[in-house]
Amino acid sequence: MAKKIPMRMCVGCRTMKEKRSLVRVVRTPEGEAKVDPTGKMNGRGAYVCPDAECLRKAVKSRALDRALETTLTPEAMERLAAEVERRVPQYDGE
Repeated sequence: MAKKIPMRMCVGCRTMKEKRSLVRVVRTPEGEAKVDPTGKMNGRGAYVCPDAECLRKAVKSRALDRALETTLTPEAMERLAAEVERRVPQYDGE
């Protein structure tokens, strides 16, 4: 019997993908938004594809704010953008 793979929806492109392939953003009990690399932090979470276009859509449509039930600060957005950039495989021209 195959093991069930957890699926989550990206708040940017609204597609279902494997949980491990998405970046989790958490609103902590203190109200701060953080990137959750482990996927186990306490707090309300939302998932976004490791793709700059999906992140742009999620921010522009305020879907990330609605999912986390808070308004993201510019600093939190910078951290999230850096994490997405880190997770995207870089094209080396070959």
